Amino acid sequence: FRLNIDGLLVYFPYDYIYPEQYSYMLELKRTLDAKGHGVLEMPSGTGKTISLLSLIVAYQKAYPLEVTKLVYCSRTVPEIEKVVEELRKLMDYYTKQTEAKNDFLALALSSRKNLCIHPEVSSLRFGKEVDGKCHSLTASYIRAQHHSNPSQPVCQFYEEFDVVGRQVPIAPGIYNLDDLKDFGRRKGWCPYFLARYAILHANIVVYSYHYLLDPKIADLVSKELAKKSVVVFDEAHNIDNVCIDSMSVNITRVNSLVFYLLLHEEYAAKLREEYRRLVEGLKEANVARETDVYLSNPVLPDEILQEAVPGSIRTAEHFRGFMKRFLEYLKARLRIHHVVQESAPQFLKDIYEKVCIDRKPLRFCAERLRSLLRTLEIADIADFSAVTLISHFATLVSTYSKGFTIIIEPFEDRTPTIANPVLHFSCMDPSIAIKPVFGRFQSVIITSGTLSPLDIYPRILDFRPVTMASFTMTLARTCLCPLVRNDQVAMTSKFETREDFAVIRNYGNLLLEMSAIVPAGIVAFFTSYIYMENIVASWYEQVWHLREHPKKHFIETQDAAETSMALEKYQEACENGRGAILLSVARGKVSEGIDFVHHYGRAVIMFGVPYVYTQSRILKARLEYLRDQFQIRENDFLTFDAMRHAAQCVGRAIRGKTDYGLMIFADKRYARVDKRGKLPRWIQEHLTDGSLNLTIDETVQLSKHFLRQMAQPFRREDQLGLSLLTLEQLQSEDMLQKIAQIAQQA
Repeated sequence: FRLNIDGLLVYFPYDYIYPEQYSYMLELKRTLDAKGHGVLEMPSGTGKTISLLSLIVAYQKAYPLEVTKLVYCSRTVPEIEKVVEELRKLMDYYTKQTEAKNDFLALALSSRKNLCIHPEVSSLRFGKEVDGKCHSLTASYIRAQHHSNPSQPVCQFYEEFDVVGRQVPIAPGIYNLDDLKDFGRRKGWCPYFLARYAILHANIVVYSYHYLLDPKIADLVSKELAKKSVVVFDEAHNIDNVCIDSMSVNITRVNSLVFYLLLHEEYAAKLREEYRRLVEGLKEANVARETDVYLSNPVLPDEILQEAVPGSIRTAEHFRGFMKRFLEYLKARLRIHHVVQESAPQFLKDIYEKVCIDRKPLRFCAERLRSLLRTLEIADIADFSAVTLISHFATLVSTYSKGFTIIIEPFEDRTPTIANPVLHFSCMDPSIAIKPVFGRFQSVIITSGTLSPLDIYPRILDFRPVTMASFTMTLARTCLCPLVRNDQVAMTSKFETREDFAVIRNYGNLLLEMSAIVPAGIVAFFTSYIYMENIVASWYEQVWHLREHPKKHFIETQDAAETSMALEKYQEACENGRGAILLSVARGKVSEGIDFVHHYGRAVIMFGVPYVYTQSRILKARLEYLRDQFQIRENDFLTFDAMRHAAQCVGRAIRGKTDYGLMIFADKRYARVDKRGKLPRWIQEHLTDGSLNLTIDETVQLSKHFLRQMAQPFRREDQLGLSLLTLEQLQSEDMLQKIAQIAQQA
């Protein structure tokens, strides 16, 4: 139906609306009106995506000069596809209601691996291989060689797109990844480069975080996006970690790096021409950047491109010598027997004293390498991926003096007895990667089902939101049942009790008892892979042999293919009616991207509090930085981080208001106010005193009662007027007052 949201006409493609959806759209509208940024927490399964799309599309249509583009960022390809399908539904509704032809262009963008239609390239298994092969067929110098030598292979799909596709704008419509591939096959155009080109003209772009947050990719793909864009980061509870990862570099084996550029006579003329260009500045080197994806820069290089390359690395010979000195220095630094930690300025001081390498040429390393590889017309860039990584490190370490730390360790954490030195250049400050996004775009919306406590995100990302709101879930029946377990033996995953057999047995008994009463799927989460492996091994030896287990069980591993197979078999077992148990890990694939709808997840058990591994030196350095720069205490951040992951795990059970599920927090620490106070409001509301510190028997009795209640018929009529509203009910005075209160409470 059609809604009036604070004076804006919004088309909503469903017959009913949740009160919190209306409230959410109200806050979103205020954020856009203020041309500022917002942090909005909305419970899972309450229609957040369609609320966002309906409001922002309505805003675009009403104020086309104020908001020119919606950039919707999600984490995984399935989530991107879901957003596009919701958008398709919305646009179909617009067409039906207005009887006007759709004039919006909306498309998804993903990696070459997901969009390539070239028979030879698309058959490759790994993304890096696809990127490398694509580059060897589309690089500007390869195509130039093809003109003089037609036997030189090029990508016909890219050639066709380059000649025809740029001249003919893609027709308005909604394009997911398969639509783009079908369109590309029909026209003979490359879908990947078509999508990259079309995002400049599109009204709505849906892609992954990295296209905006990783400078190496953002510089190539998102540089031209207009300032009057609204950027949405959906499922953004982990956005700080994405920012940090995009700016960090790990270097292991420098020994295996060979910077072997054989500068033969045949290259002499090319290198002289390159030298001339570099004297004038790097602006000219910007040509053909589109296809040369590998040769990107790890920092936004605008200021670098304005300058000439320093004389010490201008000739190819000098640059090769410079890189050789740099590599030898890194090799020497990695020959250590104890841990070294230092700041970027300390590293630069040491490298200057030891091998006379100055900061300025280091800053130009990434661009200089890019220029050289293009000049020498290297087709297979994969051979140079290691030296490219080193050049990125050189550019980053010489660009940022604050917010980074360098940690050199003689051993990896997993193999503390085998010498395997590693240099971590770790970003401590997530605001460095996201700052250009906040500075460049009119409105940035950070939203998820688990953002509590809201005030920590503006602090660690260093921005000022104009709206911060957390919405509750209006329910006609209480469809979630959070319970905090304890017992005669304290139930906890605390480090000192991890080997305690009484605790392990208690966990096993809880799972056995729950599997006997939960009729469908149970998903259990552990705090780490090692902890899960140890407990499961103990169960097999001590607990599970005591009686035949009624449900099949499947285990998430660190191998993606094995986990996918386990998930598939788990769902099959749930379909067959017996139910099953899936043993998973917080922060793993299952906790982040998989929805356990209805019978796939009638109970979620969180074994322990999923604290991050606190002995990690990188984590310690980050905690120190947060304390010094943002006055965030170590314990506050660790608890916040653990609770957002715990909430993310248990939230897998509820994927809508007709769904229901048990959320069992199997650790006495969840009963503490400082822990449960950091859970999202929509879970906290249902954590009463009667659901804290329960024994196994009490948990079983409460669970039985809850499941019996939920098994009763639940019709749409039971929700109407409470958690599900028609247009008439929504417009009633009482309901508008209630909704206004929801927004004010937020």
